[in-house]
Amino acid sequence: MKRIEIFASDVDGVMTDGAMYYLDSGDSMKRFNVKDGMGFVMLKGSGVKTAIITAETSKIVERRAAKIKADLLFQGVADKLSCAKDMLAKLGLSMDKLSYIGDDINDIPLLEAAALKACPADAADAVKAVDGIIVLSQNGGYGAVREFAQIVLDLNSREQQPA
Repeated sequence: MKRIEIFASDVDGVMTDGAMYYLDSGDSMKRFNVKDGMGFVMLKGSGVKTAIITAETSKIVERRAAKIKADLLFQGVADKLSCAKDMLAKLGLSMDKLSYIGDDINDIPLLEAAALKACPADAADAVKAVDGIIVLSQNGGYGAVREFAQIVLDLNSREQQPA
């Protein structure tokens, strides 16, 4: 497999535990894992671009993306595959440079197209059935992103070693 140049992730159920927390005030909260955030930092440090592609639109996600210094943030995305294709075209990259982690049926088209694909242990069964997917040992929001980030880092470091 060629070197992965961009790491993209869904949010709810991947970077979070998928729960939606609502306060009496009407505000909502999401729970993120700092280890997952460090996965983004490690990827960026190795030269891999990072992206978040989510169907939701939220200031919380905007703040999290800024905190972990994600290179790209796409919110309110109905067609994640088209979004990824547009993103790759703007970056001058092809699909064989993309890794993606998702957890639910709206992620399947992009997962099927990505060069390297993974899902949290608690992903939907239909996602776990995607051909070639890596089913991670960690659940969404509990280190799945970090686990996949390490797989990408390990793969890329093997690609750099002389034959």
